[in-house]
Amino acid sequence: MPYREPAFTIGIEEEYLLVERASRDLVHDPPSGLLDECQAVLQGQVTAEFLRSQIEVGTRVCGSVADARADLARLRKTVAEVTARHGLAPIAASTHPFASWHLQKHTDKERYNILAQDLQAPGRRLVICGMHVHIGIDDPQLRVDFMGQVAYFLPHLLALSTSSPFWGGEDTGLKSYRMAVFNELPRTGLPELFESWGEYERHLQALIAAGVIEDGSKLWWDVRPSARFPTLEMRITDVCTTLDDGIAVAALFRCILRMLWRLRRSNQRWRRYAHMLVNENRWRAQRYGVDAGLVDFGKGEIVPYADLLEEILALIREDAEAFGCEREVAHARRILARGTSAHRQLSRFREAVEAGVEPGAALQGVVDWLIEETVRGL
Repeated sequence: MPYREPAFTIGIEEEYLLVERASRDLVHDPPSGLLDECQAVLQGQVTAEFLRSQIEVGTRVCGSVADARADLARLRKTVAEVTARHGLAPIAASTHPFASWHLQKHTDKERYNILAQDLQAPGRRLVICGMHVHIGIDDPQLRVDFMGQVAYFLPHLLALSTSSPFWGGEDTGLKSYRMAVFNELPRTGLPELFESWGEYERHLQALIAAGVIEDGSKLWWDVRPSARFPTLEMRITDVCTTLDDGIAVAALFRCILRMLWRLRRSNQRWRRYAHMLVNENRWRAQRYGVDAGLVDFGKGEIVPYADLLEEILALIREDAEAFGCEREVAHARRILARGTSAHRQLSRFREAVEAGVEPGAALQGVVDWLIEETVRGL
């Protein structure tokens, strides 16, 4: 059948920062056996990251959002339990409220040593964490086709996920300062628009043949065909402090892709907008999160995020029902009502300062909240 439904399996990767419970600062030199202890329990589901103060987990390939949530909850809980034995804790936040990037050390592995040499100062500033969502789509042509169409929705997902308002002890004024840091790297941002898998492969091979990258894993676009799995990998979002917030964002991405498949089945497609337009929404999501709306290019005006969210939920209602994840996508309304992690971090900081707490101590209080919220309900 020409329009056989893809598997739409789901896998989620999360990156965490490791903090010292006593100082609340990032740990610069975690115990040498820490990763081994985590791997002894989680096997191949936990890995080192670029910086020694980071750790990454990844769920199994899951057939449902509920299964992905259960696996991710287990991963978060296990990392928290193992690190606690060393006086440490993971925080699911895309930046640390006050840590200094100058003091961080990269992991001593060949891949990371090469990256550090290549990226220089932008690489040293990568004290940031994200959430990556893999959706199984066996047909490579579909992966490239959907990559171009789903780009329109990426700012909407970023806005819901923001967790990085602070940098170096300062309120940056951005809900996702992580994006500002990541944008300094090459081969980031929205993906190129390709008409076929073959066209994508030709462009990728041009970079490989020139010797500037080894494979597609060095394309750090907001969404990309995975270089390791037959998946489309969404990478734009901050890591969500609250587990169910991240699950809501992941479920929305999965449902949007199924909605695009339904359009294709009817010989239709979502309009592919020019990067200069989508990038404006990307910036607005980075700067304001859900607070100031995004541009609806069909209407030619800024629309409140609440209205845009309801439109998306209506678009994917059939898909959420098919996947059995109505509750998970509806949680997006809860995020909007009480704020993302960025809102909640800023609220705690400002309330503490207004109550007379010294700003440094107020930032430590934000870290305390991040530690608790990362494992709440697990």
